[in-house]
Amino acid sequence: MAFPDEPPYVDKTSNRTMVPAKFVSEKLGANVKWNEALKQINFSHKNDTVTLGIGDNHAQVNGKTVTFGGGATVKNGRTMVPLRFISEVFHADVDWKPERNQVIITTSVHNVPKGTWIWDSRIIERDPDKLINFASDNYVTSVYLQIDADIAPTIYQDFIRSATEKRINVEALAGRPDWASKSKQDQIKKFIAWVQNYNASVKPEERFAGLHFDIEPYLLPEWKTDNKAILASWMDNMRLIEQETKGSGIKITLDVPYWLNTVKVPGTEYSFSAWLLEKFDCLVIMDYRNFALGKNGIVENANAMMREAATLNKQVIVAVETAKNVESDRTSFYAKSIEAMEKELQAAHQKLSRHSSYAGFAIHEYKSWAVMKYE
Repeated sequence: MAFPDEPPYVDKTSNRTMVPAKFVSEKLGANVKWNEALKQINFSHKNDTVTLGIGDNHAQVNGKTVTFGGGATVKNGRTMVPLRFISEVFHADVDWKPERNQVIITTSVHNVPKGTWIWDSRIIERDPDKLINFASDNYVTSVYLQIDADIAPTIYQDFIRSATEKRINVEALAGRPDWASKSKQDQIKKFIAWVQNYNASVKPEERFAGLHFDIEPYLLPEWKTDNKAILASWMDNMRLIEQETKGSGIKITLDVPYWLNTVKVPGTEYSFSAWLLEKFDCLVIMDYRNFALGKNGIVENANAMMREAATLNKQVIVAVETAKNVESDRTSFYAKSIEAMEKELQAAHQKLSRHSSYAGFAIHEYKSWAVMKYE
């Protein structure tokens, strides 16, 4: 991150690293308000509230007094707070590297942006509040909602407006393996047109934040029998999406397998994942493993595409599975506890957060995630 107003500094009296309260707290996912009358800063993050006075070496954290080294101060018109205190109060780990004169803050996986897929669109009719409350409680910042054109636009409007109030983006989801075929271009155009027409007819807070494509042509028989042809038609359809959305400003996200970087653009040595990243905003890697570290784990499988995206200044989201999967006992957190999943995601987060392209996790999918149990 860059500090636009006041840079961090080490307070000589307390030997504490001081940082701008508002900027750093918002990066940690908190809201910040200044109380001029009381000369206090009020932080809020989900269920946590913190009140800190200028010059005080203590704060009220969820109604309890917490003492810390150093106090809040004002420098050049900016309120500065001790980095370790404000980070740890919002559940981040702080590590000091004296040899590099560097502080590393790793946010808790609880606070990392997350996405989830909604395949049963009728949920937004039957029980929208339950879905939005679950998303809010689990730091879901993006919902990938499969589009059903038979659902009344007012239902989408109500749901997206409620999600927006909770700072949750809703992306319009569509796609099937055969959408890699040129014969399905009309269906792709129809989907894009539906979303564009819908967005044009509603208020800003009721609009879809992006288009989300889940195509997966490697599930087709042609992937093995006529690979170059299916790759070529997939590329044609990606160019079509690019063309149909050009100038719209709408975010385009694609779901891809973690191994797509090993697939080459026909006739070149250029990876297919890099080719997609050049054209679109974000890739969601279907990195379906239930362990973070080691050979063939979440981190190892994500690293190559993370590096590609960083070079191209694009984003990558790392997805894990919670639905039942017969492929292998290593591919899903199904039948495991929420604590077990969060432990592995935290381990992955600590490694992946070193990549500038890392944009959080996605959990496939809402229904199976919502029924997971605690230990």
